[in-house]
Amino acid sequence: MLQQLNAIPIVPGEAEPSRDYEIVRRAIAYLSQNWSEQPDLDQLARQLGLSPAHCQKVFKRWCGLSPKEFVQAITADHARKLLAGSASVLECAYQVGLSGPSRLHDLFVSHEAMTPGEFKRRGAGLEMAYGFHPTPFGEALLIATERGVAGLAFVNEDAGQDRQDVLAEMKARWPLARYVEAPERTMPHIQRIFDCRNWTPEQPVRIVLIGTDFEVRVWETLLKIPMGCAVSYSDIARHLGCPTASRAVGTAVGRNPLSFVVPCHRVLRADGSLGGYHWGLTRKRALIGWETGWLRSRAAATPSSGQAES
Repeated sequence: MLQQLNAIPIVPGEAEPSRDYEIVRRAIAYLSQNWSEQPDLDQLARQLGLSPAHCQKVFKRWCGLSPKEFVQAITADHARKLLAGSASVLECAYQVGLSGPSRLHDLFVSHEAMTPGEFKRRGAGLEMAYGFHPTPFGEALLIATERGVAGLAFVNEDAGQDRQDVLAEMKARWPLARYVEAPERTMPHIQRIFDCRNWTPEQPVRIVLIGTDFEVRVWETLLKIPMGCAVSYSDIARHLGCPTASRAVGTAVGRNPLSFVVPCHRVLRADGSLGGYHWGLTRKRALIGWETGWLRSRAAATPSSGQAES
């Protein structure tokens, strides 16, 4: 049995994010199916078997939004607003330096890619430490090499996955690597990734991208998408100089091995619909909704330019 470690707060001061997520996951599934009817708090609370007050408290504690605000954040209209001007998002990111070794605006990342030769060896000679950990978005598997984090995958409840399913899927990517169960080695990476207090440019999350040349180029492009923005598959294809390769881009996005860190959840279809997500659409909605709440809370805590700081 793998070691169960303490849940990690993604919002400073939050103590129970992994327990909250199970309630929130069920809430999101219900709201996603019924958002067009704009269900109120009482309806949602009845669905979850909670009091309205407790339902509101848990939901807002988890992502900083009320259930009503969350519904607004996952509607097609919100998605279309995220995509407004998306063709220029990657251009702007490049111009302000986001194409460099770090991603600004949210989680800071330092990345490198394995050479094509290393990739072709399918992990031979690599030791990969792995551990399962509770996170604010459900249980996750993290895989790390001495060079950095190589994999982060959520257990997809929507698909009926368990730990062994997730681990087998990751091992299939690099079948010749040597895998060592070592949650004590992977826990520091989880703490860096899922605790906002550790998001600093001085100590970026170190990741290593292991894939084909095209996949790595797509994943590096994903690192340029700031929080609160979204792009389409065709935007990425054009950015890479392959305007007809939207389908190939979609395949590469779907093979992203680093959920959350490499933000493939910020890629939507051109019509504003969510498209797919390897770890389940409920979780994709959760990530987008949480980011909306995070940005809102950060903006509220930042003095306006015309306001004197105390």
